[in-house]
Amino acid sequence: MTSRLVINRPDDMHLHLRDGAEMQDVIGFTTKRFGRAIIMPNLKLPVTTTIAAMAYRDRILKSLYTEGGFRPLMTLYLTDSTSATEISNARSSGHIIGVKLYPAGATTHSDSGVTDILKCTPALEKMAELGLPLLVHGEVVDPKVDVFDREQVFIDRILAPLVQRLPELRIVFEHITTQAAVEFVLDADSQVAATITAHHLLYNRNALFHGGLRPYYYCLPVLKREREREALIRAAISGNPKFFLGTDSAPHARNAKETSCGCAGIFSAPAAIELYAEVFEQAGALERLEAFASFHGADFYGLPRNKGKITLVRSAWMMPERYPYGADEIVPLRAGEKVHWALAD
Repeated sequence: MTSRLVINRPDDMHLHLRDGAEMQDVIGFTTKRFGRAIIMPNLKLPVTTTIAAMAYRDRILKSLYTEGGFRPLMTLYLTDSTSATEISNARSSGHIIGVKLYPAGATTHSDSGVTDILKCTPALEKMAELGLPLLVHGEVVDPKVDVFDREQVFIDRILAPLVQRLPELRIVFEHITTQAAVEFVLDADSQVAATITAHHLLYNRNALFHGGLRPYYYCLPVLKREREREALIRAAISGNPKFFLGTDSAPHARNAKETSCGCAGIFSAPAAIELYAEVFEQAGALERLEAFASFHGADFYGLPRNKGKITLVRSAWMMPERYPYGADEIVPLRAGEKVHWALAD
């Protein structure tokens, strides 16, 4: 039984860092584990322009505790009015790696998102021309659609027609949660890939209600049935380069989670790579973790693989109940519980 694992330094291909003092309190968890991270643009004031993305990047770099070489990979927030010129500016910046599609109202800070994908045609056509990927939050916003079906309906109504209309557009179907999403990615050509979170690999929707209502297991897309979780595990450990790591670690202050209308988001950054190691070990595929975490994402985005290494050891440790978070505090995934793999110093 393996008790020590050395892998190329991984990349987090889907991360929320927030901004200001809150960012400073969480960024160290990521930089300790990952060489790069794709930073989501859904701040309270969305990052909709190249100028704003470059300013956000500067704030991230200034918040780093060390000069360890961590590289933030920036994104733009797609709106109905995003222009082809803005897409060209983003591509020319050298630091913007994708454009994020949030259906308006689908998740945290998505109110400025897309109301009609057809309104985005000029931007999407320019992205396809320039090879700039579209990063998709794949849920419809329709009160007639059950929350557990929002991903499937998004595939049928939005994603499948988009792929047919613009087959050259590179797409990352982010934080997939269902067998239908896995099958869609597998059936698509090499232009389509997907990220999978640790929490969707570890938990099914029962976790939301274990012993009562559990706000720290509430995320969007929501956790699904056990059969869907099993489908995600099969995809993650398959070795297929279409699937790669994206934590979707999303910090929210404790008072924003423990309230009558709590925010969606799971803060997994303090044990991000360790939790994936648990999944892969339990599935008998620990030797495939490196490709999933360190190679597939970099290859899809055309990035060089990281040269550094990290070492994971099978050594249980107790996740703290909370961490500082700006003027408040934040509760991580596995708070007060054991994590069974540890990052070696």
